[in-house]
Amino acid sequence: MLPGSRSPSSLRTTFAVSFAAVAAAVTVLIGFLSYDAAARLVRVDQQAVFDEVVHDLREQVGRRTLTPDDFISGDRDHDGPRDDLIRHTRTNVQVLGPGGRIVDRGSPPLPVGDDDRRTAEARKAGTRNVHDEVEVGEDRYRLVTVALGGGRGAVQVAQEFSDTDDLLRELQKRTVALVAAIVVAAGLFGWWLARRITGRLVRLTDVAEGVARTGRLDTQVPVAGRDEVARLGRAFDRMLGRLARSVEDQRRLVQDAGHELRTPLTSLRTNISLLRRIEELPPGGREELIADLADESRELTDLVNELVDLAAGQQDDEPVVEVALGEVAEDVAGAARRRTGRVVTVQVVPDDMASTVVEGRPAALQRAVSNLVENAAKFDPGGTAPIEIIVTGVADALGDVRVEVRDRGPGIAEADLPRVFDRFYRAPDARGLPGSGLGLSIVREVAASHGGTPFARRRAGGGAVIGFTVGKPGQLAV
Repeated sequence: MLPGSRSPSSLRTTFAVSFAAVAAAVTVLIGFLSYDAAARLVRVDQQAVFDEVVHDLREQVGRRTLTPDDFISGDRDHDGPRDDLIRHTRTNVQVLGPGGRIVDRGSPPLPVGDDDRRTAEARKAGTRNVHDEVEVGEDRYRLVTVALGGGRGAVQVAQEFSDTDDLLRELQKRTVALVAAIVVAAGLFGWWLARRITGRLVRLTDVAEGVARTGRLDTQVPVAGRDEVARLGRAFDRMLGRLARSVEDQRRLVQDAGHELRTPLTSLRTNISLLRRIEELPPGGREELIADLADESRELTDLVNELVDLAAGQQDDEPVVEVALGEVAEDVAGAARRRTGRVVTVQVVPDDMASTVVEGRPAALQRAVSNLVENAAKFDPGGTAPIEIIVTGVADALGDVRVEVRDRGPGIAEADLPRVFDRFYRAPDARGLPGSGLGLSIVREVAASHGGTPFARRRAGGGAVIGFTVGKPGQLAV
């Protein structure tokens, strides 16, 4: 780690903090909106109650003639006009006489201004003077003075803001406490959820780091569930499996190649040592030595080329296009006729090139068909019967396209059939023939990479039938 660099936070911590932050933001927003809405409702409700009290008072003084004595506290029956004002609400009432003098003080006493005195002197009943906000001691009130009419005085009614403010402050405290509790709970839940989600990722990371540290590809990958993490685990497990098989294939290829290369190299080294005494050899021996060197170098070159093709994965970097296997077979047959002088025939079943079209890599498929034809010619060098290439297509493009090469050579022993596609395998009776033993192995690899399989069987009447299939569209291994 670079000096001064900060260690990266874990996914679990990031997830938990993010979850808590989102929950906090949403909760705070909802809490604020809820509190604001509740506060508005409370204030509007309190204002509506007070307006109703004032409205009832104005109706009372407008319907009948009332005096300040009618509103003085002390009514034993509690059915006077004053009781109607304070029955359903905590309204503070103060009574003014003529000239605005206080006849019955409120609790606490309410302020009386010049406008209130003029209202007490008003001739018309119901005349009012509104104070939106007045301070009485440490409290705040909304205050309305309503005239009794005829200069008889007035009634002051007031509603305390402090009660509403206390209620709202209590609501605010509870909202803040609830928001804090939800944020803490969201953080804890986010941590728990992140632990559950990232636990498998942590185990998967440990496995990946273990593989990188030890190089062991046979490590068991923990896989559970059906979600994206499980899919990642299964994909990683399959990747390790393919890497392990690839490493094993490479190891076997190197071992087999080393074994097969020893024979031509030993022979080549022996013949090179004879070159030092070439002057001592008779003319016929010299020609034979030079021919052996040429054959061995050619055989070694062919072996190296096939090893390179096999190790490179049969040109997996070649683009995938539509390939008509019938046309590929025609090209291979033409080249084989020129090279070997043999009769090579091609038959497409049904007689329609379109039925043999597959998605594949042209060069790889051509190499596979060419290897089959070369194998047939090699095992029947002096034969006169034609080598037959049969391409069986499909009419609905939903089945496998089949390519097989038939010959009239010595055939394949039953015991050798399961192993003819193994690398470097050569039947006992074929070990004296030229070749590397890789041709049919390349056919198997090409077939597998195209979603198909190789096959081999004895041919009725003598000879062999060897070929491969190409899978349905979409089965190409990439």
